[in-house]
Amino acid sequence: MALFSMLRRHTYSALALASRAVGSAMTFHGAISTVPTFSGDHSPRSSFPTRRFSTATATATATATELIGNESLIGGLESAIKCAQERKIKIPEVPDEFPFEIIDIPGEKTILLKRQFQVETIQVGVDAPHVFPADEDSDEYENDDPGIPMVVSISKENGMQLEFGVTGFEEEVSIDSLSIVHPDHSPEQFPHDGPEFHELDEGLQNAFYKYLEARGIQCSMTIFLTDYMRKKDNKEYLLWLKNLKGYIEQ
Repeated sequence: MALFSMLRRHTYSALALASRAVGSAMTFHGAISTVPTFSGDHSPRSSFPTRRFSTATATATATATELIGNESLIGGLESAIKCAQERKIKIPEVPDEFPFEIIDIPGEKTILLKRQFQVETIQVGVDAPHVFPADEDSDEYENDDPGIPMVVSISKENGMQLEFGVTGFEEEVSIDSLSIVHPDHSPEQFPHDGPEFHELDEGLQNAFYKYLEARGIQCSMTIFLTDYMRKKDNKEYLLWLKNLKGYIEQ
């Protein structure tokens, strides 16, 4: 199971396969060839009207239309970029007590947290909270605590991994799923993942919560990560606009 496979549950993964049928245009050559021919004074004087097109004129018209369309699009993008820049979104500083290294790649939707805990390697994939501003020009959000989705992967030296699907809230961390990842299992294999987490004995569930808490997965990190991911989302939006404008200008 890939680390970020559970993070993208709200993302469409279907491939769009475009199929275009190419047909031959019908011509009137066959119909015209059936018109009887005449000789001498009995030849009809009428003829088919002829319309001539200038290739150069058509090309110039298409180019002008394209330029006008590009200019309008670039103008709209510049306006959106200006609005995004005026918000002056700043990524928050990492608290001193935060135990993880943050790997944040520009252009990526998610971030990765990493740390060593004794002989274990802990990685946490963090996605943005699925919430939108109540107002476009405001930093206030409709839901104050929407929960932030995470995938916690704890690896042993032999390659075995324990993987948790987690939602972090300001006052609690909720474990949604639990599975064991074997290094020798291929993607084509479908091992038994055990029961649903909420079906486990309550005492065992509490033990797993303490297990994660000892490794730094606790609600105290959620407030910082929620703020971080919201602002990253705005930062990535600005980068996306700039990349889109650069493409149109090429």
